[in-house]
Amino acid sequence: MNKPFSPRARTGRGRETALSWLGHDARGAGVLATAQRHLQIQQALAALLPPGVGEVCAVIKLDHRRLELAVPGPAYAAKLRQMAPSLAQALTARGWLLDEIAVRVQAGMPRPGSRAPRPAKSAQPLGERALEAFDQLGKEVRPGPLADAIARLLAHHGHRRS
Repeated sequence: MNKPFSPRARTGRGRETALSWLGHDARGAGVLATAQRHLQIQQALAALLPPGVGEVCAVIKLDHRRLELAVPGPAYAAKLRQMAPSLAQALTARGWLLDEIAVRVQAGMPRPGSRAPRPAKSAQPLGERALEAFDQLGKEVRPGPLADAIARLLAHHGHRRS
């Protein structure tokens, strides 16, 4: 009788992990093997591609000597299509038998430099005592970039120089 579906497989402490669960049956083991192959070829590709392209290129499918890649825009796709023959040769030299590399544009993919939104600043404004200390320091330093930076800091905090 088959065990009921459980997304967790046992670890040493009685806990279950998804990776150990995947290895318990043929279907899960196949999924795990495919994921590992995709990660391996993704790493091999990243080593061969220019940094800007390698960061956004994702392996979609590897099937019957055909590799499908996804990129976030047409400029990346054009570059990869131009590089496809040499990439296939380089990957074949590294043990991946490929006849073809296909490229798809997937507009929803993240682009380089697009990160999660920055968290809100948690800076506390300078107190009156700190502003007075900067005011005093500003009077003691020679004119130049440091004196200008102190003046901007005081102006930013609305402190009038005494």
